[in-house]
Amino acid sequence: MISAIPAESPAERTLGQPALADLGDIPATSRWVRSGQVRLHLLDYGPDDGVPVLVLPGITSPAITMDFVARELADLVRPIVLDVRGRGLSDSADTEPEGYDLATYATDVAAVVSGLGLERPVLLGHSMGARIAAAATAGCEVRGTILVDPPMSGPGRGPYPTTLEAFLGQLEQARRGTDADEVAQSWPRWPRREQELRARWLSSCSRTAIAATHAGFESEDFFDHWPRVPAPATLLYGGDSPVVTAEGAAEAARANPSAEVVEVPDAGHMVFWDQPETALTTLREALRKLL
Repeated sequence: MISAIPAESPAERTLGQPALADLGDIPATSRWVRSGQVRLHLLDYGPDDGVPVLVLPGITSPAITMDFVARELADLVRPIVLDVRGRGLSDSADTEPEGYDLATYATDVAAVVSGLGLERPVLLGHSMGARIAAAATAGCEVRGTILVDPPMSGPGRGPYPTTLEAFLGQLEQARRGTDADEVAQSWPRWPRREQELRARWLSSCSRTAIAATHAGFESEDFFDHWPRVPAPATLLYGGDSPVVTAEGAAEAARANPSAEVVEVPDAGHMVFWDQPETALTTLREALRKLL
């Protein structure tokens, strides 16, 4: 159970005109689905007859920040990137902080699969999104699952390595107005465009969503779901990641022997951002095996 976290006004989530203009520069169509009362926004890269790959981003990553990943997959599959509730253009659920637990996130995935008529999609999640993907396989039929550096913290385990204060500090920078140079102080390895998108879009994230999800990293155990993720499944992790350590990767391999566990060398937790070329090549190889 996630402890009570004070809700914020939806008005505290903001997007400036430069951020909205970013949407005009990407080759994707906005889609909308309801999950209960929450309206969920997605970026659909097509084509409609392609194998659907539902992309689930991390704790402070609106859908558009995964654009550079989706573009590299569009010749193979139909990438569809979700603005997870409380991020990007999707609604918040801030009057009910428990609305950001894994069960609710998994319900959103099922609503997207049903609402868009996706037949046996591949679930591709990074960080928080990887945890969501693992939980969601219990509620929808999938072609396969690719989890990228899922937080393995949980009850009786070590804390998530990035503190809530660090996340909220970056959020406050974004809300007062930040730029790529300031983002680069926290994420120096990222490509410049990704630093710019982070600067413009982080303010769209709900403080409550971030805090409740971070609490869930330590109150909800990834290994409650991972052993039941059906084959074919792949877990990619950064060789330098503090989130999925070598010991964590070995435990994941033991817990789900049918899954493939693959290291991306010299990448930290932000695998695609840290090593774009290597990580995207590894991801494409994993997708080809599923296809």
